[in-house]
Amino acid sequence: MIQALASSRAPRLVVLGLDGVSVRLVRHLAATGRFPALEELAALARPIEAHLPELSPVNWTSFSTAAPPGEHGIYGFTDVDPATGALFFPDARHRRRPTIFARLGEAGFFSKVLNLPALAPVQPSRAVLVAGFPAQDLRQAVWPSPLANILAARGYRIEADTERGLHDPAGLLDDLRTTLRKRREALALLWDDLSWDLFVVVFTLVDRVGHFLYPALEEATHPWRGPCLSLMEDLDAAVGDVLARFADLQGPKRLVALADHGFTTLDCQLDINAWLVRHGLLTYCRPAQGPWDTPAILTPSTAAFALDPGRIYLHTRRRFAHGRLSDTEAVSLGREIAHALRGLTHHGRLLVQEVFFGPDLYGPQAVGLVPDLVVLPAPGVELQGKMGGTQIVGLSPRQGVHRAHDALFADTWDEKARVPKDVGELVLRHFGLATPPVLSV
Repeated sequence: MIQALASSRAPRLVVLGLDGVSVRLVRHLAATGRFPALEELAALARPIEAHLPELSPVNWTSFSTAAPPGEHGIYGFTDVDPATGALFFPDARHRRRPTIFARLGEAGFFSKVLNLPALAPVQPSRAVLVAGFPAQDLRQAVWPSPLANILAARGYRIEADTERGLHDPAGLLDDLRTTLRKRREALALLWDDLSWDLFVVVFTLVDRVGHFLYPALEEATHPWRGPCLSLMEDLDAAVGDVLARFADLQGPKRLVALADHGFTTLDCQLDINAWLVRHGLLTYCRPAQGPWDTPAILTPSTAAFALDPGRIYLHTRRRFAHGRLSDTEAVSLGREIAHALRGLTHHGRLLVQEVFFGPDLYGPQAVGLVPDLVVLPAPGVELQGKMGGTQIVGLSPRQGVHRAHDALFADTWDEKARVPKDVGELVLRHFGLATPPVLSV
């Protein structure tokens, strides 16, 4: 493993990541009196906004690069090759900006990072890196390489089996508890020699519980309230472990807590591609062979299509091999789609809070396959951009959904932030590194 000494040029900085934790939730849990560590965070917490779309890879990458999506080029869990129409899953190799850890290493600072989503495959650098989901293989998720074997021998797990959430909630909660215990063991392994300037650890448990059992975290009479709060006590102990370790550090120090997005109860799903089919804007050349079968829709007869969660692409000849629209036609159609979606209702309730145009949201020089439109759902609405669905509005088997608003942020030095990339910039400034002017998204 890499052996390094912490620099003495800046106070140590600890970043505590809490995937999917809102200010509202942490205050609600703190008010029960059962969660002393969360109560301590609640006293410092203030809300920030997620970058859009309000997905983990978008927002954790914005933190880890100190750049908005229009500069790092990650817009979701999925992307599409405009030449072939094939869908793929972008990872760190598609990221267009260096990480703050690489920049800190070049400046002589040493970082240790545990369970940061969207970091794999990790790149060799002057740091210890353990990537989080959606990494599957420790060999791609860990640097330096020998650490992967050490973690594997100790039973470390990148992520719990969240597929169990729909059919075996008790099994999911047990799996999450085991994964959290192994995460804390890794925390002790990496922390204790204090050979670091920056330490980042991310706990993803709330997001995993939230997708399947979120109402149990807020509703006193929910049948899964007891088991979920018991698991939250384990999370509180893990957060308390970080806070206690931080308190024991000698000399000047700083702690920042950060969530990538908020969370709320899920009421219904809105399938954007089914809506486009209904309006004659998307045509299948054959039945979709699965939710990722983009070649089935990227035909000359398709004018627009969506990728998860609400990224709409206008099928132009300039961008896509089989595109149908001219740029002028695309501008007009984009306005029509935005107007129609803003007025879309179900049982008298608006389903869409806003529709943004890609160039306005990400900047005219944005990199990668920039969405032409980005839909921000109304609270409680989950957007879908998969293939093969036929029902425009329906119920979901899951119970919780991301929110772009009310993500948790706290800083013991009381600096302000608005979105996750600001927190990445905060880290760079803390260590005296310049942050180039960028467009906030």
